[in-house]
Amino acid sequence: MNSDTSANVLYVDDEVHNLNAFKASFRRKFNVFTANSAVEGRQVLESEDIHVIVTDQRMPVTTGIEFLESVIPDFPDPIRILLTGYADINAVIDAINKGQVYRYIQKPWMEDDLRINIEKAFELYMLRKENKDLTASLIEANKKLEDLLRGNLDS
Repeated sequence: MNSDTSANVLYVDDEVHNLNAFKASFRRKFNVFTANSAVEGRQVLESEDIHVIVTDQRMPVTTGIEFLESVIPDFPDPIRILLTGYADINAVIDAINKGQVYRYIQKPWMEDDLRINIEKAFELYMLRKENKDLTASLIEANKKLEDLLRGNLDS
């Protein structure tokens, strides 16, 4: 991973003091974007290249899981982390099955633990991107080789 590259992290939470605490804690380590609703979160995703999404589970209108599930079709690449102050096994199961959540972390978060999990999520994002890029290169190289071989067989 390139040390010059900093993770773009979107944090979605309806509680303004949590948004401020997150930004204050992580703004020196990551490029932090915040949103206080699922609607605002989607707007950030549409305008920024987000690598990691961290969202609170309990929000009015749309839960964190519903938000994550709703953005997967349009934004499948960001790695997703769910935060909650409530231990709800059904939420954990839904997070994994519907929201494709990488980590489920309880509030209040431990700053070092959350930072490490965001760093690991960003590493996973970069590895997946590199894998996708390499696969595309291999497909293109294979296509060129097939065209070359086909040309030699025709002559």
